[in-house]
Amino acid sequence: MTDAELGGSRRAKLAYSLDEIALVPARRTRDPDDVSTKWRIDAFNFEFPVMAAPVDSVMSPHTAIAFAKLGGCPVLDLEGLWVRYQDPAAIYQEIAQLSPERAVPRLQEIYQAPIDPELLAARISEVKAAGVIACGAFSPARVGDYYKTALDAGLEMLVIRGTTVSAEHVGASHEPINLKEFIYQLDIPVVVGGCASYQAALHLMRTGAAGVLVGFGGGSAHRTEDVLGVRVPMATALAEVATARRDYLDESGGRYVHVIADGGIGRSGDLAKALAVGADAVMLGAPLARASEAPGRGKHWGSEAAHASLPRGAVVELGTIGDLAEIMTGPSQRSDGSMNLIGALRRSMATCGYADVKEFQRVEVAVLGGR
Repeated sequence: MTDAELGGSRRAKLAYSLDEIALVPARRTRDPDDVSTKWRIDAFNFEFPVMAAPVDSVMSPHTAIAFAKLGGCPVLDLEGLWVRYQDPAAIYQEIAQLSPERAVPRLQEIYQAPIDPELLAARISEVKAAGVIACGAFSPARVGDYYKTALDAGLEMLVIRGTTVSAEHVGASHEPINLKEFIYQLDIPVVVGGCASYQAALHLMRTGAAGVLVGFGGGSAHRTEDVLGVRVPMATALAEVATARRDYLDESGGRYVHVIADGGIGRSGDLAKALAVGADAVMLGAPLARASEAPGRGKHWGSEAAHASLPRGAVVELGTIGDLAEIMTGPSQRSDGSMNLIGALRRSMATCGYADVKEFQRVEVAVLGGR
């Protein structure tokens, strides 16, 4: 990895975002109908390699079921509105009408309502009863408090998601969570993250995780760089974590850990580039918040916007452009990469000559000068 000199003895790593790279077709082309976008993680099979982000503006039990039936992996926020309020319809309506100045303070108030274990169990049961995967997310700080309730309700895949997740989470107000010990006691696959470097990813892979999230989630609604100075250059981070995946495969004697891009995937071209540089799947938030079924009604926010003492997000207006099916599988009436995401991925893979996602990870990639 090439470094750049900041001045004196201080050096910095050169890194690239997805906007700064492009795919380079360099072999035969294929018919898009001959391309497979299928993804399998642990015992679960999906028609396309996309997880729906566990944010309240995107996922409700209803949209989780609809997204799963389309062929993706939905992830419910098990600390969100649906486990705090019996019927959050009025809350959503209020958020949709908040002014930018009032949005964050009001979110902080709304999310002070306690998590109801009975509601948590009911939401998981509702999704599971529809015959689709029951997948949900906790933060590292709360997973220890509620995971047993979730497992008893039938949770089938667990996501532990935070801005930065380490193999051992230590908090002054919480018992330390040793992820290696925690994951090995579970009988369901666990996806953990975010991380942004080779070493951090390798530590998470050694916990027994089925997948690692690269990035810290969010994009259009995130303000983490403004508040913390933290940003993940996704192209470089994904390439580094993909290298950790390869090395861990050798170290572990053949255990494959999935790499999932989480953040900065706003258009179909971003999705294709994320897979090309090493991701097995992506986690989408903002693109799905534009669906007519999304509970946020065209508004989008993440849980970081409601942090009680240091909010790192905003409520943004994205609008509604179509239903979930149109956004994921088309047809599209737009040429900006916001609809028919999987159709665009198929065509990108076909243009570059690759038949499935694993093959597509070998596509030539160019760094764009002047950006």
